Amino acid sequence: MQPKLFSPYTIKDVTFKNRIVMAPMCMYSSHKEDGKVENFHLTHYVSRAVGQVGLIIQEATAVTPQGRISPQDLGIWDDDHIEGLQQLTTLIKEYGAKTGIQLAHAGRKATVEGEIIAPSAIAFNDKYKTPKEMTLDEVKATVAAFVKGAERAKKAGFDVIEIHGAHGYLVNEFLSPLTNRREDEYGGSQENRYRFLREIIDGIKKVWDGPLLVRVSASDYHEEGLNVEDYVTMSQWMKEQGVDLVDVSSGAVVPAHIPTYPGYQVTFAEKIKHGASIPTGAVGLITSGLQGEEILQNDRADLIFIARELLRDPYWPRTAAKELGYKLESPVQYDRGW
Repeated sequence: MQPKLFSPYTIKDVTFKNRIVMAPMCMYSSHKEDGKVENFHLTHYVSRAVGQVGLIIQEATAVTPQGRISPQDLGIWDDDHIEGLQQLTTLIKEYGAKTGIQLAHAGRKATVEGEIIAPSAIAFNDKYKTPKEMTLDEVKATVAAFVKGAERAKKAGFDVIEIHGAHGYLVNEFLSPLTNRREDEYGGSQENRYRFLREIIDGIKKVWDGPLLVRVSASDYHEEGLNVEDYVTMSQWMKEQGVDLVDVSSGAVVPAHIPTYPGYQVTFAEKIKHGASIPTGAVGLITSGLQGEEILQNDRADLIFIARELLRDPYWPRTAAKELGYKLESPVQYDRGW
């Protein structure tokens, strides 16, 4: 019997050949600091496609130069980025994987030269710069930058777009009361704090009809911050707006102690999936095929996002298949070895 981990999964008209997703992980490898794809990215992502990952989501890709986590981040703020990204998606698809991109803005966690921006003028910690509180014009311009990023992603041939709303970056900063102290229409109530993400989703939906994901941090790990119940509510709003799946991570909006153990974030994915009746992806110290299969078989999530384990083993799907007693079809060139 085919394990659920290796069963196809369809969102809209895009079918992933299995439920294994390469989670977006920053590589800080655009060494010319121009945000363009380099040889490393081609090697890094394509080798995971050869390894039979179903969906590969490219690392946080900045929608503005100011929104980079580091000067070495990939970018999608200029039409000049499209050519390299198109080369990347073409090569990945040759091996049967679907391609995704995570559109991102670092907000107050940017470590680039010059002024950085955030919902409120509060630094992450004493090692980070204090950001400038965004004006309404800057809010609108940043929403527009996400929409332009989506347009470029479409031209570059991506199958899936994910909005980065987690890990203390700009969207997450608007959502959390710990980082958003605004007194205008983008602050105060949960609905107001959600408004920035709402406008990004609505804007992207006007230019993109493919699968749309949002990554969230389902707990701030702080008594005055957001918890998974807050994200159940916001995931219901996302579903109403046409978001197809919520990629459920946690933490990093403020410095906090996070208890980690195998599958420590899966419960969040499970609660959002059933509480908001929306598909979810589970991520966080998932390292074995058995672990992934348990999550899927018990209906705790719909997709399994693998991060660091895919850095250690680019052929992790093969490793998982062996563990589950399943014969995974190999690339023809590797048939003798597999």
